[in-house]
Amino acid sequence: MNLLTSMGLLPLIGAGLIALLPVSNAKLIKQGALLVSVLVAALGITMTIGFDRGVTGFQYVERYSWIPSLGISYQLGIDGISLILILLSVLLVPIVILAGWNESEGGRFSVKTFYVLILVLETMMIGVFAATDLFLFYVFFEAMLVPVYFLIGGYGSGARQAAAVKFLLYSLFGGLLMLASIIGIFVISGNQIGRTFDITALSTLEIDTTTQNFLFLGFFIAFAIKAPLWPLHTWLPDAAKSATPGTSVLLLGVLDKVGTFGMIRYCVELFPEASRTFTPLIITLAVISILYGAFLAIGQKDIKSLIAFTSISHFGFITLGIFAMTTQSNSGATLYMFNHGISTAALFLTAGWMISRRGSSTIADFGGLQRVTPILAWSFFIAGLSSLALPGLSSFVSEFLVLVGTYTRYPVAAVIATFGIILAALYILIPVQKALHGPTTAGNENLPDLNKREIAAIAPVIALIIALGFYPKPALEIINPAAQVTITKAGYSDPQPLVGGDK
Repeated sequence: MNLLTSMGLLPLIGAGLIALLPVSNAKLIKQGALLVSVLVAALGITMTIGFDRGVTGFQYVERYSWIPSLGISYQLGIDGISLILILLSVLLVPIVILAGWNESEGGRFSVKTFYVLILVLETMMIGVFAATDLFLFYVFFEAMLVPVYFLIGGYGSGARQAAAVKFLLYSLFGGLLMLASIIGIFVISGNQIGRTFDITALSTLEIDTTTQNFLFLGFFIAFAIKAPLWPLHTWLPDAAKSATPGTSVLLLGVLDKVGTFGMIRYCVELFPEASRTFTPLIITLAVISILYGAFLAIGQKDIKSLIAFTSISHFGFITLGIFAMTTQSNSGATLYMFNHGISTAALFLTAGWMISRRGSSTIADFGGLQRVTPILAWSFFIAGLSSLALPGLSSFVSEFLVLVGTYTRYPVAAVIATFGIILAALYILIPVQKALHGPTTAGNENLPDLNKREIAAIAPVIALIIALGFYPKPALEIINPAAQVTITKAGYSDPQPLVGGDK
């Protein structure tokens, strides 16, 4: 059995076994879910070690006929872009389980249901990044909605039902638009090369300009909702605020990356001409997202809403890097996806621990935590600095690559986007000052610091943030060849640098 299928099946099998355990044995259920997720992470690391960085095509390829009459196959494979996102997914799941050991309790459904949903979601995440058959990708893309809907609506807080429904409706609307485009591609492929959903074969189709534009929009709107990109972002703050911290980590850290991954794999590679047509509009939307998300983050009083709006700004940077159409910007955007995932994980996990200890999510209620809970305070501080792209931490390298790569082709957009960095300093350092420093707010005097389990959960995330800040080369060696292929398929070449007296 291929390694990708093994990775995808293992969480599903684990979910089935956990479903057989008695509901009353919550400890065994949690331990079983953690063990399964650790095994999947080990397979992910093994796959990364065995990945040939010198090969530009798909690796770990497998293909089995599924519905031959329609040309649908069970077809998997990974390049550097999908590998880095699968690795992000399988690393975050055990961290989320360990960090949120008790957050499944007191929900609408049982503890067992919570971990079954988490493991089923892990299978969907692996599948959506590994699928190289367009129909199979769509199946995973839509199937992800089910566990996320129940995780938000069943275990969140506040207006969790409304947030879950809003998330579902937005996602279903985007999915229907994408389905219409998939049907259009299917008809065209049947006329030109025979019925197939193989994305490599579909990239060779000759599609007239008008049709390509409509097909592109069907995919792009679906992915812009998932990302989310302004003005299709409004479901995210509600979902992030209402979900449990662990669910928010997977939602913003991994699931939203399906949107930006889809822009690369499907929008740019299947519709290169339409991508060039809509690039000015998309670049504009990306810059607006950067500034809009940053401005709204500055004014947030709720810590989870703050993190959600910062993510809208970050996804603006990722989208900008994708559609700047340079190898540097595309590599930076992909690395940004990974780095945003681990930075957001650190922010949401530490924020979740702060909220559970204080009984409040209002930033002003956390004053003076540096004196009372130093390990928790320092973890939140490092996560915040990574989010604002401080040099020496992981996000700096990816943000720098995006801006430099964008500047070589769209200098005005790059300069305007740079103001997002200035705003990031405000939306991170102001809440850090309010929550961690100053006099200790009444009610915080006896809050407990992180315990051993929580330290074990956050330590690898902080280690990755620091390690990739100082030495991003291993990740970029995986990403760069695939980024170069994407730019080539889109019909672009990197701008030549000006030398000597050139103007």
